Amino acid sequence: MLDLADVHTYYGNIRALRGLSLSVARGEIVTLIGANGAGKTTTLRTILGLVRPRRGSVSFNGTRLDAMSTDRIVRLGIAQSPEGRHIFPRMSVLENLELGAFVRSDRDGIAPDLERVFALFPRLRERVTQKGGTLSGGEQQMLAISRALMARPGLLLLDEPSMGLSPILVETIFRIIQDINRQGTTILLVEQNARMALRVAHRGYVIQTGRIVLHDAAAALLRSDLVRKTYLGEK
Repeated sequence: MLDLADVHTYYGNIRALRGLSLSVARGEIVTLIGANGAGKTTTLRTILGLVRPRRGSVSFNGTRLDAMSTDRIVRLGIAQSPEGRHIFPRMSVLENLELGAFVRSDRDGIAPDLERVFALFPRLRERVTQKGGTLSGGEQQMLAISRALMARPGLLLLDEPSMGLSPILVETIFRIIQDINRQGTTILLVEQNARMALRVAHRGYVIQTGRIVLHDAAAALLRSDLVRKTYLGEK
C-alpha cells in the first residue's frame, strides 16, 4: 500500500532522512521507532507532502505522492493523527469530528462513521457538545484519532499517540489502535513507547539519524539486543 524508496529529505541544508526505505502492506500495523530527532515525524511529513524529498520516491497504492499537494494526498485516502493532537480547542467535539470528514463527498456515510468513532471512544459521545480545549489530554488524543478516522482513510498515520498519557490510558489507546486495524484500517505508527508499539504491530522499523538500521517482525524486534538495550531500557 505504502512504499518509500531511498528517500532523502532536508530542512534547508540539514539532511533529516538519509536514504530511508520502508513499506506498509494493506491490513498491517507497522511501527517506526527511534529516539527524539531520529526522523520519525519527518517521515510522516514526507508521506503527507508537508516536506518534499530531494531524492527518492513515495508511493501509495502505486501512485507517486512526492510531487503531490497535501490535500490531494489526503483525498487519496491517507489521514494523520498528529503529535501533540492539534485539535481545534474552541470547537465542540462534534465540530472537530465533522471537520475530519471535510474531504468526503459521501455525506450519507458520515453519520455511520460518527457512530463508529463513538463506539470506539464512548467518552467522546458523552462530551459531544463540549469544547475540545476543555477535554483532558487522553480525551483530546481520542478526539485527534477519531477526527482522522472521519476521513475514512485507507492508511492512518499515528504520531506519538501515547505521549503524555497515564499508563492506564496508554493501554486503552493501544487496544483501540488494534481494534481500528481489525476493522480494516492499515496503520503506520510512530511511537517512542517501543515496547507497546511492538506489542501491537505486525512489523517494525528502527530509525537512527534518518536511516533505517533494523527491520523485522515486531516479535523479533522485541528480542533484538539493539532494541532491548536502546529502546526498552534492558541490559
